[in-house]
Amino acid sequence: MSEHRRKPPQSPGGGRAAARRGGQQPPSGRRAAPERGTTGSAAGPDEERNPGRAEARRAAQRSGGGRRRAAVGLEGGARAAGRASAREPRKKRWIDYPRSDRDGARRWVPSWKQTLGTCIGFMGLIVGGAGIALAVVEVPNVNDAAEVEKNVYYWSNGKQMAVAGGGDFNRQIVPITEIPVSMQNAVISAENASFEDDSGVDPMGIARAVFNMAKGGATQSGSTITQQYVKNAMLTQEQTLKRKLSELFISIKVGATKEKPEILAGYLNTAYYGRGAYGIQAAARAYYGVDCKDLNASQGAFLSAVLNGPNLYDPSGGQGPLATREKNYQRAKARWAWTLKREVQVGRMEAAERDKFLKKGFPTPDPPKPATSMSGQRGYLVNLADNYIVANSKISKARLDKGGYQIHTTFNEKKMRQLESAVQRVSKENLDPDKRERDKYVQFGGASVEPRTGKIVAIYGGKDATEHYTNNADYTGVQVGSTFKPFVLAAAMTDGRRDPKGPRVQEDASRTPVSPASVYDGDNNLTLKDYDGSVWYNEHNKEWHQRNDGNEDRGQIDLRTAMRFSVNTPYIQLGMDVGTDKVKEAALSAGMTEEQLSSIMPSFSLGTSAPSAIRLAGSYATFAASGQQIDPYSVSKVERKGRNYYTHKGKVATAFDPNVANNVTDVLKTVVQKGTGTSAQLPGREVAGKTGTTDGNKSAWFAGYTRQLSTAIGMFRVNDQAKSQKFLEMYGVGGEKSIHGASYPAEIWADYMGKAMQGLPAKPFPVAEPIGRKIFGTGAVRPTPTPTPSDTPTASPSKSPSESPTSSPSTSPSPSDTCSVFDPRCEPNGGAGGAGGTNEGADGGTDAGSTGTPTPPGNSNGNGNGGGELFGGPTATRRE
Repeated sequence: MSEHRRKPPQSPGGGRAAARRGGQQPPSGRRAAPERGTTGSAAGPDEERNPGRAEARRAAQRSGGGRRRAAVGLEGGARAAGRASAREPRKKRWIDYPRSDRDGARRWVPSWKQTLGTCIGFMGLIVGGAGIALAVVEVPNVNDAAEVEKNVYYWSNGKQMAVAGGGDFNRQIVPITEIPVSMQNAVISAENASFEDDSGVDPMGIARAVFNMAKGGATQSGSTITQQYVKNAMLTQEQTLKRKLSELFISIKVGATKEKPEILAGYLNTAYYGRGAYGIQAAARAYYGVDCKDLNASQGAFLSAVLNGPNLYDPSGGQGPLATREKNYQRAKARWAWTLKREVQVGRMEAAERDKFLKKGFPTPDPPKPATSMSGQRGYLVNLADNYIVANSKISKARLDKGGYQIHTTFNEKKMRQLESAVQRVSKENLDPDKRERDKYVQFGGASVEPRTGKIVAIYGGKDATEHYTNNADYTGVQVGSTFKPFVLAAAMTDGRRDPKGPRVQEDASRTPVSPASVYDGDNNLTLKDYDGSVWYNEHNKEWHQRNDGNEDRGQIDLRTAMRFSVNTPYIQLGMDVGTDKVKEAALSAGMTEEQLSSIMPSFSLGTSAPSAIRLAGSYATFAASGQQIDPYSVSKVERKGRNYYTHKGKVATAFDPNVANNVTDVLKTVVQKGTGTSAQLPGREVAGKTGTTDGNKSAWFAGYTRQLSTAIGMFRVNDQAKSQKFLEMYGVGGEKSIHGASYPAEIWADYMGKAMQGLPAKPFPVAEPIGRKIFGTGAVRPTPTPTPSDTPTASPSKSPSESPTSSPSTSPSPSDTCSVFDPRCEPNGGAGGAGGTNEGADGGTDAGSTGTPTPPGNSNGNGNGGGELFGGPTATRRE
């Protein structure tokens, strides 16, 4: 039998069974010849033969089927082969993607299990990453700029005077306890109703903001109050993804670690409200002129609206065409009303209260005020207050400069304007630097002090604190001349004249209290004598010859009349009889300081010292207060964040017996009534005062007082912009031959005091009781018989009074005028007594050898006031 393929068994119907059998191996028996594949190679003995289309066709033919059956057999064979192949074991993949059981594009479509797993994994990564970020992130410190504050200075009536120091931002941080609850409610309701419950961020708020912006609605930040606080106080304002992510994580951390009241206070204290105001306290002042603790709920609702955009919500208008006054007003009013309604919606306000505010109407804020400037007198006031604080409290200059203090001063706003106006009026009416060379460089200084309290109510420091830096009320180095003579008289009535016949070792035990009726020789060019009648010699063994103003001989004159016409010779000799050390004690008791007083040479009694206008007014206030002395002060209280850092506690001391002070006042009354100070009279009021003019006509003063107020005004010439500075003569100033204390200073004094005393009762001075004994001083001629001691003034001298400066005698050396105001080695009163010879003073003032030039301001005067006279540098000293 020829070799051939064994025919597989066929089912009667063929079809799928036939195809399956056709694909199987032949049964056991004779081995069939190997088949050749498409490549022509025979199949191996162990290989399974996959039936192809040709074999299926032949199988169909052998089974007797037609063409149709062959096709069916072919299709069945293919399906069978496919199923056999699918049943083959496959190696599993951990992630079956692309999907192996799908063909074409369907292989890349993930199954629902894969999709769910991916989402869960992604959320897990986010949560895990956020957790790690929150664990790692640290809450940064508050930026220094967010903590820097201004100091706020207040007038004596509580109104804001100035904002200064503490960097560039107008901010005053206040504790949450000083922020009204109504203001807190308004901000929370309008900005972040879930603030007290959220975790620092509000996902729903962010989603709403995004959704509204996507719809084309108003732009919203979606930020919580916590996020705003973090952005304002801890981060920069840049709009970057990194900064936004930092804000998000830090806000969550802040929300979890800080109390809500602390966060809210931080936000309200750092936010910008417009008008240059940072923080709620500055905003309350800028818009309503009140402290934030005094804001009502309606005002708070408006200020919460301003936080939405100051440029668009300030009713006074902003920058750009959309920020007109009308548009801003309507916008602010609508937002204000919405905020009140929103407060009711979230349960932070009663409907009745809302209706009350809505009925009352929109709380229109004050018009914008110009930024506080340190020009004019404000700079002097601020510096005066700062120096006083540093000298009299535990607040250092460095700490004060960091700001944040509320400084309540004693300065009276109305009196400040009146004093400045008086100086400006007299200057404008009399001085014209464009026409007269001598009118250049004229300066004034002044101060006004309450006698019973020591409050400095007004000062005049110069034309402009931003151009002229030395405060002329606090320190000038200008000698006060004959305004010093009342202290000589007070010493004479308190300590008495030394017994000229007593032993020197017992001189303090043998003294006679002096009466103003005591008589001295008032002639010109007298030889100065010691208290025992011996001629006084200086260190160069030279005699001292004292001159009077105008070289006038006054003859025998009592002390009252000598004060009235400012005669020098009686008072320099009285100082010798009493002792210049006692005169110095009297000046110190009245309120001057050691550093302000020159050496106690004989001319000391004629005013060679250079106290400030503040100290001179304060010392005269001691006489006005019947001998009760209290140091002048400019700051009553200092607070910071609700804590008190300083409260002034004045110490009242008895400087003089009341009758001594009252007798000085009684003598000074005659100066104003019918002496050199008549231009300082105030109709209907009692005034006591004294003129002063110094050698070379280089300064002129008037100091005087009523029962309620003491004021000193000084005038001098110095070019404070010159490289080499010196006091200049005032001959010809204002077209006058010379300048006296009775001229411009007294005129300014009367103008100011007349206005400052308006509304106050015209109180008379206490009656002066007789005091001391009428003595005849050294050089005086004792009449026979000796008259009964009397306090009645003697007749006026026959010669007319004059305060014109005298010419220097040939025996006196020329004063030096080369001392610089800013030269720390300067000793303008040096050479006391000169090389000898004759005193060169006019109405008091410098003597031979005195320079009369300015001395530099310093840092402390050693009396606890620091920074100058009362608050400035050291005063003039004299060379011995």
